[in-house]
Amino acid sequence: MKKNIKDRVEIRNLLVTGGCGFIGSNFIRYLIKRDDFSGRIINVDKLTYAGNPENLADIASDYKARYIFEKVDICDIDKLEEVFKKYNIDAVCHFAAESHVDRSIKTPGNFIQTNIIGTFNLLEAAKSRGEMFCLFHHVSTDEVYGSLGAKGLFYEDTPYRPNSPYSASKAASDHLVRAYYKTFGTPVTVSNCSNNYGPYQFPEKLIPLVILNALDGKPLPVYGDGKNVRDWLYVEDHCEAIWTIMMSGNIGQTYNVGGNAEMENILIVQMICDILDEIKPPADGKPRRNLITFVKDRPGHDRRYAIDFSKLKKELGWSPKESFKSGLRKTVNWYLNQSKWVANIRTGAYQSWMEEQYGS
Repeated sequence: MKKNIKDRVEIRNLLVTGGCGFIGSNFIRYLIKRDDFSGRIINVDKLTYAGNPENLADIASDYKARYIFEKVDICDIDKLEEVFKKYNIDAVCHFAAESHVDRSIKTPGNFIQTNIIGTFNLLEAAKSRGEMFCLFHHVSTDEVYGSLGAKGLFYEDTPYRPNSPYSASKAASDHLVRAYYKTFGTPVTVSNCSNNYGPYQFPEKLIPLVILNALDGKPLPVYGDGKNVRDWLYVEDHCEAIWTIMMSGNIGQTYNVGGNAEMENILIVQMICDILDEIKPPADGKPRRNLITFVKDRPGHDRRYAIDFSKLKKELGWSPKESFKSGLRKTVNWYLNQSKWVANIRTGAYQSWMEEQYGS
């Protein structure tokens, strides 16, 4: 078996799943402009609440010969196999997932279907391509490792201890991907990343939620005491890491991807308030920190995540370029300058979810 993708073949028809979502759309935008990729990207997305084809409207217009969108649910094996055959798929980058922990507590069945059954269907479709297929890259999360105490880091060989339906479903999908490599020889790589942030993130997640609520003068909900710690990774850095792994990573290996930016949730909320106060002072002159509201902690809320990405740095030479301070400022400015995008998504499913979660 070949060690990495460069030993195999050039990717000509890359299937990207969940490409209309936050990380997937950023990855397509990043990859299609790279000089070292001249193939086609076939984006399959079933367009749930967080999937927005407008995220890639300019790409669809500027790269008509190289970007194709198919509205497909990865849980529909028949349609998925049609796409593999129609476009001669030779590689997959798998983002499609239900990914919000709170939603997994309320409707865990959706997470089992998409994250486990959907991944299984993709692996089966990839396996059916035989020698024509060169790589299945599976994008996962550091949440599969569970919770850390005040010290310590997650490593690639850290035992899995998922604590929510979301992380349990992602852990199961990780195991399936590794099993297909071990059992069938499917060429796979896996990445487990820390919390992403940046442009096009759906505003149920902490950073965009706080930005938009603060601009509207609404309460800024913070779970528990706000001292839960996460490592934060700017989405463009993550995209670069994924492509680095796809091109140079050893087949069958897992790589942790981190942003080198451990932060307490409450500090992030305070930083966003201060940036907004500086860029767009509130009309009433009151600091936006006054909007911070502590709410009841969610069930199974892991206390701390921290990731060691030294394997990726040592073996493949990748490190994040964006500091959290600079990346957060870029993100705040992006949301300030994208009022039309924000207005379009803050309706329908998003609004219903916000009302259910926070009553506003």
